[in-house]
Amino acid sequence: MGGLFGVASREDCVKEVFFGTDYHSHLGTVRGGMAVKNREGISKSIHDITNTQFRTKFEDDLAGLHGNTGIGVISDFDDQPLIIGSHLGIYGIATVGAVQNAASLAEKAFGAKTAHFSEMMGSEINPTELIAVLINDESGFVEGIRSAQQAVEGSCSMLLLTDAGIYAARDRLGRTPLILGKRDGAVAATSESCALPNLGFEIAHSLGPGEIVLLTPDGFETMNPPGDRMQICSFLWVYYGYPASSYEGINVEVVRNRCGAALARRDDVDVDLVAGIPDSGTAHALGYANQAKRPYRRPFVKYTPTWPRSFMPQDQGIRDLVARMKLIPIRDLIEGRRLLFCEDSIVRGTQLRGTIKLLKKYGAKAIHMRPACPPLIHGCKFLNFSRSRSELELAGRKAIQEMGADFASSKAAFADPDSPEYAEMVERIRGRLDLTSLQYQRLPDLVEAIGLPKEKLCTFCFDGAS
Repeated sequence: MGGLFGVASREDCVKEVFFGTDYHSHLGTVRGGMAVKNREGISKSIHDITNTQFRTKFEDDLAGLHGNTGIGVISDFDDQPLIIGSHLGIYGIATVGAVQNAASLAEKAFGAKTAHFSEMMGSEINPTELIAVLINDESGFVEGIRSAQQAVEGSCSMLLLTDAGIYAARDRLGRTPLILGKRDGAVAATSESCALPNLGFEIAHSLGPGEIVLLTPDGFETMNPPGDRMQICSFLWVYYGYPASSYEGINVEVVRNRCGAALARRDDVDVDLVAGIPDSGTAHALGYANQAKRPYRRPFVKYTPTWPRSFMPQDQGIRDLVARMKLIPIRDLIEGRRLLFCEDSIVRGTQLRGTIKLLKKYGAKAIHMRPACPPLIHGCKFLNFSRSRSELELAGRKAIQEMGADFASSKAAFADPDSPEYAEMVERIRGRLDLTSLQYQRLPDLVEAIGLPKEKLCTFCFDGAS
């Protein structure tokens, strides 16, 4: 999904940008970058971080970077931040989101016969450069950001590094968060609030949907007010977000505990222990175990020093290898036991199937799975959840295809946990994974666990609502 971090300070801010950006590395993407501004101009550094830590790649660059304002980004696929020269001046830009209509926006830009794109990724246009082209069509940064956000189908939050300071802008419907922190002589903008405390910042403001704020060392000023409608991604709390972060004032770890408790309240299965699929399943499992009054144990230990996140590589075989190698089983907690696992979600199910085979090899007596969210039956249109996936790769859609059902005419039934179509879909997923039982979270329970009204949440991947 990607993440942003920026600082405007009275003093050199390079270390803050470095560490603040690193606190977004869990988002599991493949590019990292930093840009800082000083009297001589803007300097940047970009590296591939697919198979290494952000800090390792950027430590050697720090000595050559100096400035009082700077931005950093963990990027989905494209190189950024970019340095742009235009009639607005020279500025740096970093973005997070997904521009689904990039091709049509580029075609429109070409129609003016003045636009060109130099940051190509093969035959694909760098989406951050495309956003900069849209901004440059207007007479000022605020007008340009607002125009770009209105033009994008999908989402786009951004930081702009300019002579006036840093412009921080949350996407039009607030699908991704952007939070401001303040300390004496400095202001920070971040996608993850967990980046703030250890750098000495206190949370000062959460940007609303479409809000544009200008950051300077002396404070921040709203340049465009927030809109009325919000559709923040509910999956942030289920999976993407870091446990120490809060969005809209609601902590991720607390929500995951509540999700697990909600699963337990609807369950009566008899098990010997409750466990989480590491890492994001852990907090869900703790909530389940506490509610169900069952012991929480770790039949798997995750080996993280050398293995990257398993969904990062685009090749499915490599993803499966990473998933298998980084989870080390403990036979003493598996053999002869009835196990219940909480997982954040079942997306494709390929990695989970391998995990279940391993548990059976080690003598598990029963394996029950409790995902913390409903079945995913729609591919995300608003964020870069995974570039390689088609909807038919989703475990739910595979099951529906096997049933021979017409998804277009019956998708509401497959989102209804009380319908026979839903029951058959879940049973087919259970059978394919070779689970003893499979019971998903109900959407109203997930919404209640998050604590926001459903109309303020994006639940499109679960029920198609947008």
